[in-house]
Amino acid sequence: MRDRFTMLGLESSCDDTAAAIVRREQRTGRILSSVVAGQTDLHAAFGGVVPEIAARAHVEKIDLCVEEALAKAGVGLDDIDGIAVTAGPGLIGGVLAGVMCARGLAAATGLPLIGVNHLAGHALTPRLTDGLAFPYLMLLVSGGHCQFLIVEGPDRFRRLGGTIDDAPGEAFDKTAKLLGLPQPGGPSVEAAARDGDPTRFAFPRPLLDRPGCDMSFSGLKTALLRARDEVIAKKCGLTEADRADLCAGFQAAVADVLAEKSRRALDAYTALAPKLPAFAVAGGVAANARIRYCLAKVAAAAGAGFVAPPLALCTDNAAMIAWAGIERLEAGRIDAADLVARPRWPLDMGQAPLIGSGKKGAKA
Repeated sequence: MRDRFTMLGLESSCDDTAAAIVRREQRTGRILSSVVAGQTDLHAAFGGVVPEIAARAHVEKIDLCVEEALAKAGVGLDDIDGIAVTAGPGLIGGVLAGVMCARGLAAATGLPLIGVNHLAGHALTPRLTDGLAFPYLMLLVSGGHCQFLIVEGPDRFRRLGGTIDDAPGEAFDKTAKLLGLPQPGGPSVEAAARDGDPTRFAFPRPLLDRPGCDMSFSGLKTALLRARDEVIAKKCGLTEADRADLCAGFQAAVADVLAEKSRRALDAYTALAPKLPAFAVAGGVAANARIRYCLAKVAAAAGAGFVAPPLALCTDNAAMIAWAGIERLEAGRIDAADLVARPRWPLDMGQAPLIGSGKKGAKA
């Protein structure tokens, strides 16, 4: 087993074009560089990500991001041991841009090509940041995904439950749009909620009356729409205080659902008697401070360690893809030169795909 791997990672599954160089030495990961070219300004006028615009931007930026990542890390392609790329799931145009770039680099250099499941990148991030040992419980919570996973190995994931409709990040984005707040919706709703009263509106906590770890957020979004319309009908508009209270109530409802479902997932996970029980959270919604606080309390009550990656590694990035590539390369998981892009790619292949997972359909 080699003591050192240096990996180039590429990520282009949605609206962030990213490249990173990550090195593993003596089981410890180190991010040498991480470059992310966002597209927020390109999509701002549309209230969400436009796949065609995103794909074109990835094509324009991906090679530039690679050059910048190599320069910032102070390495050349001769110093790289492999090329890891998000091969799915995601918006197919963007995924394809990254895969074709990685295939070209691998063909030109002769380096191993490793296709990485974007969700696995998030799920393995706590091993990069905190050296977490298998198995651990992971809540992957983002704009397009929400599921509980027992992470048993670099490519072994057992799903305990997930969203049956909208993912929380998508619900945050739709809430921001309904309230006239800028995108991306998560940070906007969180900022407005800081000055709001979370008890003013009686929002539902979907599926808490049913057993298991599955979640639903579509009805919560509809409840917010109705509450907004009632306020507008009564006042002929929304004040900043109204927006703040709506955001605070919505955020509290999401946090309560995630906390209770996490408690149930922890019960199932700790029943396996792991030596060092740990609960990790990753994905864009993991950047929400209120949600992090609630999840940390649940983990403490269950006697499990709580791991939340740095905020820069919660949202889409290529460092997590590079690290997942290192883990796969070390396990001998190398892909052929004709690696394909996949719009759908479940982590737990032993279960049927989730029915929901957001407006784009079942992804995981």
